[in-house]
This record gives sequence, C-alpha cells and structure tokens, in this order.
Amino acid sequence: MTEPTSFTRLEGRPRTVGFDRALRAEVRDPLWMLTRQWQLGEFRGANAGSPVTVTYAVSPSRPTRFRAPQGQPQDLTGDRPLETVAERRRLPLAYGTPGSEKVAFDLRLAIGRHWLKLLDSAGGLLGQVLGFKKFYVERYPIALPDAARADDVAKLAHPEVWATMQAISGRRMDGYLFYQHLKAGRDADEGLGLGAILHRQTLRKLGKRLVIWYEKLIDQPAAAADATWDPGRLEHRFSVAASTPGGEKKLAAPEYPGGTLEWHAFSVDPKNPLGGTKPPEPTLTRTVFPAPVRYSGMPLPRWWAQEDGKTNFAAVRPDSTDLARLVFLEFALVFSNDWYQVPCDLPAGTLSRIQGLFVTDVFGEKQWITPAGDGRDEEWKRWSMFTLDTLGPEDVRADTDLFLPPSVPKVTEGPALEEVLLIRDENANLVWGIEQTVSTPAGEPRRGSEAAAEVTTFRQRLHDAAPAEAAEDPPRAPISYVAMNSVPGHWIPFIAVHEPGDNREVRLQRAAMPSVVDATPVRPRTSLLRVGLDELPAGGKPQYFVHEEEVTRAGTRVTLAYNRTRWHDGRAVVWLSARRGAGRGEGSSGLAFDLVVDTPLPLPPAP
Repeated sequence: MTEPTSFTRLEGRPRTVGFDRALRAEVRDPLWMLTRQWQLGEFRGANAGSPVTVTYAVSPSRPTRFRAPQGQPQDLTGDRPLETVAERRRLPLAYGTPGSEKVAFDLRLAIGRHWLKLLDSAGGLLGQVLGFKKFYVERYPIALPDAARADDVAKLAHPEVWATMQAISGRRMDGYLFYQHLKAGRDADEGLGLGAILHRQTLRKLGKRLVIWYEKLIDQPAAAADATWDPGRLEHRFSVAASTPGGEKKLAAPEYPGGTLEWHAFSVDPKNPLGGTKPPEPTLTRTVFPAPVRYSGMPLPRWWAQEDGKTNFAAVRPDSTDLARLVFLEFALVFSNDWYQVPCDLPAGTLSRIQGLFVTDVFGEKQWITPAGDGRDEEWKRWSMFTLDTLGPEDVRADTDLFLPPSVPKVTEGPALEEVLLIRDENANLVWGIEQTVSTPAGEPRRGSEAAAEVTTFRQRLHDAAPAEAAEDPPRAPISYVAMNSVPGHWIPFIAVHEPGDNREVRLQRAAMPSVVDATPVRPRTSLLRVGLDELPAGGKPQYFVHEEEVTRAGTRVTLAYNRTRWHDGRAVVWLSARRGAGRGEGSSGLAFDLVVDTPLPLPPAP
C-alpha cells in the first residue's frame, strides 16, 4: 500500500460572516440535541459513577524521640518547634584553650544586669543598703584587656571594643561567670560572710530564678554532643522516631542545610532504631463528602458553555522534554473532571498512615482505593508526591506515610553574626574560607576585612615599639627573592589531603597562613572555622577537615545568626543556628610563590 505524500483539509464554507445565532445553541429539535450528546460521548457509561461518600481510617503517630549524630537518644517534647531542636547550638562565649579569651560581653552584661535587677526586686535592701551589688561586681569583674596577653589583641585592636571595655570594666559584673558558679552547684551567697545569714534563702531563690531565666532566654543543647551541625559536611544531621502500628519508625534528616524544615528533608532509616518511643495515638475513622477539584480556567463539562478565559492554556508552550508542564497540561485539559478532594485534618507534628479508603458512588458500589505510590521503593516507574524514600540499597516496599513535621511556617532570622564564604582558587590550587563577617568581643558583627586589618595594624605597632638589637645593615642587591607573598588575615586556607587509607579520594584540611608581622600562624576568628581549636587540651594538635564535594565550583556560604519564632502556644523561642547556602563562584586570593621584586631602598638618616 502506498502512503499519501500530502493531505487535503476539508473545511466548511459559511454562508454568512456572523455566528451569533449559531452560538446561541437554540433548542429547536430535541432529537438533534440527543444526537449531539451521543456524538460527544456523553451517553457512554463506562462505570463512571460520581463518588458520594468516602470512608477512611488514618493512624497518626507523633515523633517522641530525637538523636544527634554524636549524642544519645532523648525525648522530643512538644514545647518547641523541631527547627529549634534540630538547629540550636551552644553559644560561643570564650575562645582559646581552655576558654582563655572571653567574648560575647553583650550577653555577659545582660545576665549580670538581670541579676542586679533581681536584687532590686527583693526590696532594694539587698542591692543598695547591704552593698551586695558592689560585692558581685567585684567578685565577678570584667577586666580590662592587657596588651601583654596575646588573647587580648582582638579587644585592643578595635577602637569600639576598647571603648566599651573601658566603660564597663569595674562598673558591671560578668553575669556568665556567676551563672557558671551557680550551675556548678554552688550557692549564690557564697563569699558574703556573716552579713548574708539573714538573707541566705532569698539569695538562693534568686539564684535559681536567674538560672531558669537564662536557660529560657536562648535555647541551647544540654551538651556539645547534642548539637546537630556537622562541620565536615557543613549541614545539620539528626533523626527522629515515632511509634506506629507496625513498630518504631525512624526518620533521618542526613542533609538539612538549615532554614525551612519540611517533609522532603527526611528519609526512612530502617537501621539503628532509637527506642523508647511512646505508644501511637488511636486510629481515626471518618466518613466525608468528596468535592470536585476546581480551578480557574477549568474546561466546563458541557459543549455549549464558554470558559471565562482567566487562564490561557494555549499560551503554555512546553518543550518535548518539559515533563512537568506536559503532565500539568494533561491534567488541566484532559483529566481535570476526574479528580476529587477529600478533607482530612491532621495536626502538625504527626506521621500518618491511611489504613483504608472506601469510595461509594451514586450507584451504591464501593471501591477500595490503594495508594498510587505503592510498590517497590527502587521501582523507577513509581511516582508519588509527599512520600518518604527509604535509605539504603535494599529492595524494600515503598513507604506511603505522610509526615507533617512539628515546624513553624515562619522564622525570623537576625543579622548574621558570622559569615564564611568557601571558594575555590584554581590559581593557587587551594580552597579559601573567607571570613566575610566576624563577631567582635562585644558581640556585634563586623566586616572581616576591617577586623583583620585592624588586628594586623595593632600587632605591627606593638612589634615596631618593641626594643630590637642593633644590627649592621647588610649589603643590598637591586632585586630580592620572595618565597611567598601574603594574603589578607581573614582568608583561611584549606589544603587537599588524602582520605585515610585511600590514595584517590581527598578531603580539605584547614591550614594557616603566616602573619605578615611575626610569621605566627593566623587563626580564624569565627566559630564556624575554629573547629578543633577550642576543644583540645594544651599541647594538642587541632585539625579540621571538610569533605571536598561540599565546596562546589559555585562555592558555599555559611552564616551564623539568631533565630526567633513563636510556637502554637504563644511561647517565643530564640536559638543560635548555622545555615548553609550557595556561594558566588570561584575567586582568586592573589597568592603567588617564587617572586623577584625590587629591593626597597633604606630610609635616609635623620638630619
């Protein structure tokens, strides 16, 4: 048989240019109307009864256990959002080993001020008449920085910090030192002597109130191991567990960058159960009325009806590989009248499973509905939404539960106290951690380049003021050899080293550049990059590794800021957290080796 090489299109020739009468669809011949309906397929009954009622049974379960990667399983209470528990970290109140450099004096002053206000709340007798305020200011002082101490250089280098330290030294107390004194199990009246015998119980009650106030002010993990931030992966890692009718189910969030915590951050982890979950809630059975899905621009069910034209589907021009738009158009233009919605109210913070779903249509027939995403978890043809995948390569059945995390819709993020930009430098073959924003000892954010320049200038002045032995000026050549030039002090290098036991895979190890003043290693100032510097004992070798794949060609941006939100009971929650985002591409530090430069001429002798 031959195939035609051309096609002929048959079109009718209208006898008039007006179609007003034809569009009226005047009912003159009922038989013609019935024939037209038959032509459009409106008489075909392919078991297409409309649903009347839907009966379903749902089993909700609340996650009651939580675990950080390095911590022990603990109870997950419902008095705070899950973002708070998953992101909170301990406040950096001291640097150095072991905590030799005190920082965050804004928070230290706030705690001390609250304690002095508690003394005034006792009637004023404890604070002024008996002189207890002066005692606590002298016992927990804020000392002026000393230029002889290397840890105090950061306080002396910044004019604003130095002015603040002069204003508060000897006039205000270090409230955090007093808080540590109380947390160690010691009494608030310790050291007052016989003058506090009559007020001992009052002072101890006020001390307990101070501890409760501070611990409610900013939510922190009880121990450092309970923090979820993985500095090697630059993301949060944690898991929760709930008791379901089939047993305990563990949900892991292995790659949570921070910010908005939704269902897609979790996966089912069948290994290493947490244990200790509370019993599940009773199963809920409800019978509801389904409603057809409606949207703007939806095709109407009768041929003579005209759409309102609010949505122009003809303007959507998908490509042949644009599957999302093709699926959307197919739903909107072909199967839109086949979809119904069923109301099902579930509280936030539940892991729910549909135990059964019966649909009764207008003919009285009942249909048992199974999940669309049921089947093997690794089946590539399976498609579903709002369901959880299962970790591991094992061939298991797909999980069709619906998880609504106990999160909040909006979290207010404060200004970045620390900001680190990890970039790749192809010229120097290094990765740099640029401290864009650092936190000063007074607790205020400051541009990292300005803070590094101030510290370098201050140390240079100290170095120039130190007495030096007189030495004969050696002969000078016109040119000089420089092994390596310098980079700004807020650029921290990361070098590539081999993974242990692997000759191919590499990871990034934090290194240090020599100072331009005295060649001492330049240490980072942000807690995001000081991993290992403040936890090791004296004499230990600090190391910090970042997995190489975490720093892409686009770079990685990590910020540290306070977050605040309100829980459903109206309670305000504040916590300090890190958040990861995309960088701004590659960069160049200007680092170069083996340079030949002009020799600087000596200064002429003073007249």
